[in-house]
Amino acid sequence: MALFNFDSKDKPLASPARFAGRLLANIAVALALVAAALGVDRAVTAPLLVLLGFIFAPIVGARPNVLVIMVDDLGYADLGVHGGREVRTPNIDALAAGGVRCTSGYVTAPYCSPSRAGLLTGRYQTRFGHEFNPHVGDEAVLGLPLDERTIADRLKSAGYATAVIGKWHQGFTKDRHPQSRGFDEFFGTLANTPFFQPRSFVDSRVSDDVRAVTDPAFYTTDAYTDRAIDWLERNRGRPWFLYLPYNAQHAPLEAPARYLARFPGITDPQRKLFAAMMAAMDDGVGRVLAKVRALGQEENTIIFFIADNGGPTQELTSSNAPLSGGKGSVLEGGLRVPFLISGPGIAGDVCSRVPVTACDILPTIAELCGARVPADIDGLSLVPELLGEAAAGRKQWRAESRHLRARRSVFWWLRMPWVPASTVAS
Repeated sequence: MALFNFDSKDKPLASPARFAGRLLANIAVALALVAAALGVDRAVTAPLLVLLGFIFAPIVGARPNVLVIMVDDLGYADLGVHGGREVRTPNIDALAAGGVRCTSGYVTAPYCSPSRAGLLTGRYQTRFGHEFNPHVGDEAVLGLPLDERTIADRLKSAGYATAVIGKWHQGFTKDRHPQSRGFDEFFGTLANTPFFQPRSFVDSRVSDDVRAVTDPAFYTTDAYTDRAIDWLERNRGRPWFLYLPYNAQHAPLEAPARYLARFPGITDPQRKLFAAMMAAMDDGVGRVLAKVRALGQEENTIIFFIADNGGPTQELTSSNAPLSGGKGSVLEGGLRVPFLISGPGIAGDVCSRVPVTACDILPTIAELCGARVPADIDGLSLVPELLGEAAAGRKQWRAESRHLRARRSVFWWLRMPWVPASTVAS
């Protein structure tokens, strides 16, 4: 499949400059493929193809936007694209059909806060002692350390508008709120919370302080989607980075009646609630993606969709099939998660088995957006992988959880008791 789909039936081009950029990109793609056919070293042609999709964008005046959608406690087999049948997820499945589905996509911790710390920093969270969920009063030990830089820190320095809308879970004191970690705006909760009238809620447009949500109809999934759409509209004129961590599918199981009504055939109350929450989350993803399209930004937006860990099957009725283990475990079911990537220049409907991790998202974004790729991170840029080539340099990676460690290579998976980090090679 061609890297660029140059189809006159596509939606109207935003401007003559965008048309020129796409035309030049397609001409250059052809030249690069011809060079490859003639035996030119792929070390030359691969960087050229990367330039086409993303470095032509600044030339025509548009750096790529970035949308990172993280969902909570989603099982590996809960999505339709991963074999789920009882609960349809057409919007997320469409995202997979339009991009790359990484079937060996992993997080670096099997639960909540440490997993998010790895994604946000591009570093193994155990390098800076972030192995537990933070608690009020313990941020100095358990929250994201203040000397760690996030994706938002790096993109804000590059001129991006930044926001996090959803569950933060990186500390409770104000110096650890998103507004102090590179995000211009925060609308969401500082930790786990009910879906209706959530606790520890902050709307930075109103105040940086936690406030009560008194509206009985306030449902986090819908509210986060509404705010994301509004924020995209407000920032349509500049490059943006939106981190959208829904708290679905985390406990407690709660859903509005209109979503429950979609599943009259499910008689188990717990399973019915889980299905309704999935439907709300998939609808939300679809509405956000529709807004990106309505703004004419689909061809200039790279999208990541990932879960923070595997599903807790007994608690939520989620499924990690065919994997063993689940949330809290360093078996495959705790660490191997749905991991989708879509964007301009990325071939659609591709299934990649190359092992990738959440730490890879930061360097990939940095490379594509013109931000500096830090030397001290553990992640690797996935730009080569997005072009159908294995990410350079990765032979193995590790994941850690409290007293357990796991290490994965292309050929084997090892689970072992915890040992001091100094005794395990980086």
